[in-house]
Amino acid sequence: MRLIKATESDFDRVTQFYRDVIMNTENINIYAKWVYGQHPTDEMIRNYIQTGVMYYCEKDGDIISAAAVTPFQGDDYHDTDWAIPLADDEVSVVHILCVDPKLQKQGIAKETMQLIIELSRNINKKAVRLDALSCNTPAHRLYESLGFNHRGQQRWYADNVGRTDFLLYELTL
Repeated sequence: MRLIKATESDFDRVTQFYRDVIMNTENINIYAKWVYGQHPTDEMIRNYIQTGVMYYCEKDGDIISAAAVTPFQGDDYHDTDWAIPLADDEVSVVHILCVDPKLQKQGIAKETMQLIIELSRNINKKAVRLDALSCNTPAHRLYESLGFNHRGQQRWYADNVGRTDFLLYELTL
């Protein structure tokens, strides 16, 4: 498996992949609480593609996983007690990671995350950070199994859930 950087020509298939994941993932309303058009949105995915940070993995020509990996952290990550203080551009941040529902529980999310960690090392990042809804226990287990450490909790607003708690995770490289 390898990470493929999405291009403009991938926009329709990537957005359709996210729609399919949302429509067909059991308990998405409990764990991720994604609602296409609220989170994620076409604009969000288009921006990730245009800035060169949207990635996917394929099997037999079909997308099986996808995520955005920004080579920086935003201001909202500043109020967390990270293991080491880093400049915003010394960090990769993972966003909107998902796996084809037909292939979940087969290690694809873990393998995708391992590829993201490798990508981050290759571009000389010192940490990979991310956030997940506090109710998204399957995601928490995945990140912890990869060596990520829970570094705090923030209460943020998101269009799909309103104000809610997010857990923040970090893997130092």
